[in-house]
Amino acid sequence: MLRYAAIDIGSNAVRLLIADITPHDKGNAYKKNTLIRVPLRLGDDAFLDQQISPKKIDDLVKTMSAFKNLMDVYNVTKYLACATSAMREAKNGKDIIKKIKKVADIDLEIIEGQREANIIYSNHIEENLDAKKSYLYIDVGGGSTELSVFVNKQPLASKSFNIGTIRILDNQDKDETWDEMRDWVKAHTKDLKNLAGIGTGGNINKLFRMSGEKDNMPLNFMALKSLYN
Repeated sequence: MLRYAAIDIGSNAVRLLIADITPHDKGNAYKKNTLIRVPLRLGDDAFLDQQISPKKIDDLVKTMSAFKNLMDVYNVTKYLACATSAMREAKNGKDIIKKIKKVADIDLEIIEGQREANIIYSNHIEENLDAKKSYLYIDVGGGSTELSVFVNKQPLASKSFNIGTIRILDNQDKDETWDEMRDWVKAHTKDLKNLAGIGTGGNINKLFRMSGEKDNMPLNFMALKSLYN
């Protein structure tokens, strides 16, 4: 058995996921071992001031040091640490990466939006899709939203947009970005039949819980709209 870890430094929260991987003849089996979430809200600094404040840098470095110790205790053999929208826009993002490496000994990478979208749709979601349907996979984060279109269980297109919950709360979302996302969705789904949506992210999960719908059951558009109203 292998034990891998993933660190996600997002605009709203910082997460550490530790998973156990068991190789099989037909592929690997993945099982979540531990998930830790720390709500640092880096996006509040990055989207308004274009840099991360000293206080939040200190909190982030402490969090990364704690994550490093946990990975050592759990005997993690390999990890990937990525920072997304907030760190992309922070002018001091590269300096923060150097400090994290020096203090916590974690190799952190700031990834572009397209790679973020690629990582999201490479999480083996296609194994659970119905080949008779087409899907729009929607991952809503604090600073960006990643969209992926699947047809015949294969990824057709993906794109990242600077629209997220923290960005919206801070009034930093732009009308032209909403228009761009709307046009992209129309262009890539207009010829698709039997299209279903799959939503992920903390706020998506909260909306589903608020709906009262049973787990693993679809939430129709009218029910979703009633929550908005």
